[in-house]
Amino acid sequence: MAMALMASMVAFTSCDDEETTPAGDQGSNETFQGTTLQGEYTSDVTLEANKTYSITGGVHIKRGATLTIPEGVTIEAVDDDTPDYILIEQGAKIDAQGTATNPIVMTSELKESGAWGGIHICGYAHTNAQGGTGSSEIGNATYGGNDDNDNSGTLRYVRLEYTGFALDEEHEANGISFYGVGRGTTVEYCQAYKGSDDGFEFFGGSVNVRNMVVTSCSDDSFDWTEGWNGYGQFLVAYQEEQGTLGYDCDCLMECDNNGDNPIAEPMAHPILANVTLIGNGGSKQGVRLRAGTEVELYNALITGKGLPLTVETAHTEEALRDGVSKLEYVALGGVLDSGEGIYTNEMFAAANGNLTNQTLNFAGNYVGTVDGGKDMTAVNSFFTSANYKGAVQSGNDWTAGWTL
Repeated sequence: MAMALMASMVAFTSCDDEETTPAGDQGSNETFQGTTLQGEYTSDVTLEANKTYSITGGVHIKRGATLTIPEGVTIEAVDDDTPDYILIEQGAKIDAQGTATNPIVMTSELKESGAWGGIHICGYAHTNAQGGTGSSEIGNATYGGNDDNDNSGTLRYVRLEYTGFALDEEHEANGISFYGVGRGTTVEYCQAYKGSDDGFEFFGGSVNVRNMVVTSCSDDSFDWTEGWNGYGQFLVAYQEEQGTLGYDCDCLMECDNNGDNPIAEPMAHPILANVTLIGNGGSKQGVRLRAGTEVELYNALITGKGLPLTVETAHTEEALRDGVSKLEYVALGGVLDSGEGIYTNEMFAAANGNLTNQTLNFAGNYVGTVDGGKDMTAVNSFFTSANYKGAVQSGNDWTAGWTL
């Protein structure tokens, strides 16, 4: 496997397949002429709308280059033993802009979770990893720095299917992995569908996201660590029943500051609003706040897990007790569970707008809201007014047409 990964990181050309364009051969103003992406690209690559392309091995977009993917493009990972993935390195960009009626679809020939490695984006924004930089789990690319306004491009109306390729227990691929990605990057209307690891994971950075859907990913739907402090609004995680999937699913959100050093700075402190999280039963956690993370979570519905909301580790609970972190207008299909006893279910229930032991009903899996919420426009201009709990209002299903 290690040899396969090394091979995937080396630019190469095919002498036998006329459809394969040599890596790095694309001019900045030319449309990509081949049908297979592979290896390293040091100048711009522009795909053609409504066309299907294959990827084999690691596709590395190098510093100064942009990968442009217009609406209707399908990118399909080849079913072989090579780790297939797309890696946007520091200083490179991805410009992937589909539409609600004609999304970009990234999938695999093998329609099974864990079939390929998804997208990895490395930016120059902060991480609280030791030394201030890190290496991506797939592709071994550097990320981190001090430019929280860094721009790695645009992802809009992009669906990622069957991701989660694992090199080993420590090196796994998510739907999209955001490594030190800055807030200059635009991320909205993205779905991770039936991946074998996380849907979307944030390793530090300040990237903001909105209108994100994770469906039946076997590990965590949303995951953050290393000091992510971006904003997020209209987030959905939905896990189908285990009998239907054939596998279990872990947390709806797994939330860390830094597992090695819970008080590492900059602290993880995302601000999230209008969230619907629906689990597939069992005794596992829904939202797991731990490893020192701070958070502000508003206007949320959390149900379908034995432990819908857990808080663990001293700094995480102290930040909630002291008002540094906030959980407000959150409705639980159960109660809050406290690992340290510093921030309790009684404190949670007494906070603004919170509800426990709720029976929450939805149409079409996750459509439905509960009255009463915080007006987030006063917090930051990133947020839109949505004074209700939940992500998808009846009569305004923004997930329709482009998601599975």
